[in-house]
Amino acid sequence: MVSVVFEDPDSIEGAVNLLANSKIKASVLAGGTDLIIQMQGLQEERLVVDVKKIPSMMQAELSKDGLALGPSVPCAELTARDDIKAVYPGLVEAAYLIGSTQVQGRCSVGGNLCNSSPAADTIPALIANNAQCVIVGPNGERMVAAEDFVAGVGQNIMEKGELLAKINIPRPAANTSDAYLRFIPRTEMDIAVAGAGVSVTLDSDGTCTAARVVIGAVAITALLVPDAATALIGTKFDEAALQAAADAASAAAKPITDRRGTVEFRTHVVGVLVKRAAKIAAQRAGE
Repeated sequence: MVSVVFEDPDSIEGAVNLLANSKIKASVLAGGTDLIIQMQGLQEERLVVDVKKIPSMMQAELSKDGLALGPSVPCAELTARDDIKAVYPGLVEAAYLIGSTQVQGRCSVGGNLCNSSPAADTIPALIANNAQCVIVGPNGERMVAAEDFVAGVGQNIMEKGELLAKINIPRPAANTSDAYLRFIPRTEMDIAVAGAGVSVTLDSDGTCTAARVVIGAVAITALLVPDAATALIGTKFDEAALQAAADAASAAAKPITDRRGTVEFRTHVVGVLVKRAAKIAAQRAGE
């Protein structure tokens, strides 16, 4: 029989100590909706470190500087926060799309990020909002941009003993907003075939002065697409600008053909999603 050692420390330092000194493979339980499934048929000893008793891991604090998001805050709690939704509507949209109502009570943005699936919904939204990942380990603390956190399919840049301790999302500039859209075969509870997160900033006459465009589920990691942002900047989101952004996103995509869609379909759809998300983000920024 394979044993599972379960620990639930009440501090970041305690969690890091357990992870760093474990002689067996260690996993962090943030929400558990991915981890529990992945542990089915376990063939080796495993240390599971539940971080939900650490207060800072379960807090979402909105201030004048931005959002300090605990990696274990359940998506159901996050999406119920009208104050956060008012500032980051696209990020909240992405969090709301993870799983069913039951899953929402456990899953978290931090868990979604650390699971590092190419089709993760919250990762494009985090990148679009310039999120920064606070990582704590035996050698101290370091900060990594969300776009640099995921290294491959199911892989991220954290080393042995390190823990994602917080996600810092800066407060958007004036007249800035975001949006996230995805395409799925079913109406709900499915994995993205393609996704797009867009953040835009407008000046007083509605011209785009800054943008971030991110595509998901069409490469081994979510991709920031500077050419798509450039296509929007200096425009008022006319059809030509939106199509140029869509074309840039499609050109950057590197999808595979699988049971959810072909390369050609996903390449096309991700451009359509970028166009639609940009229009929504611009409308919100204008409001």
